[in-house]
Amino acid sequence: MKIFRAFGPTIGEGKLSKKFIKVINDQINKTTLTKKNDYSSKLASQIKNEIKISNFFIKKNLSKELIKNIKKYLKKYDAKKTKEITILNLWVVRQFKNEYNPIHYHNGQLSGVGYLKLPKNMNQNKMVRNKKNKTNGTIDFINGQNNFLSKSIYNLTPKLGDLILFPSYLMHAAYPFNIEGERRSFSFNASIVFKK
Repeated sequence: MKIFRAFGPTIGEGKLSKKFIKVINDQINKTTLTKKNDYSSKLASQIKNEIKISNFFIKKNLSKELIKNIKKYLKKYDAKKTKEITILNLWVVRQFKNEYNPIHYHNGQLSGVGYLKLPKNMNQNKMVRNKKNKTNGTIDFINGQNNFLSKSIYNLTPKLGDLILFPSYLMHAAYPFNIEGERRSFSFNASIVFKK
């Protein structure tokens, strides 16, 4: 777990195990989007295919690895010892060409995003030549305002298996991309109770 402060809030960057990625991708590949598991109406996104993962599946297959990473993040941050960490909810975002997630924040105390599948050359901008900032398919974290020696935006290009942890109040957005393919990620919110 690598910890860095792009600005006030601390962002953690870790890696997901291949087993974790396979388990969640296998589940999504055999899941049909229904009214019961469609999570798009609850989210800020302009994405059609967002699937809520059941609490049973989370506890059985995903919680252990996520909580292990959350503990690493908190330890690096030098937070108090945790009494309890609960994954409140988790959903998978199947983002396709021209879809995006506008600036938003989450619930709970801590949130995370993990990358499960990425289109090849997603970050290439076919529309604008000689563009320095390649934002296609990237994620921005936004805090405060732009000041001398203080940036307000941190842009991150996702890689397969990346796990990004951040305080739930930290504003963020996912940019669209303009090539065919799927940018598959999951997001979650967690509640943390510290020992007194």
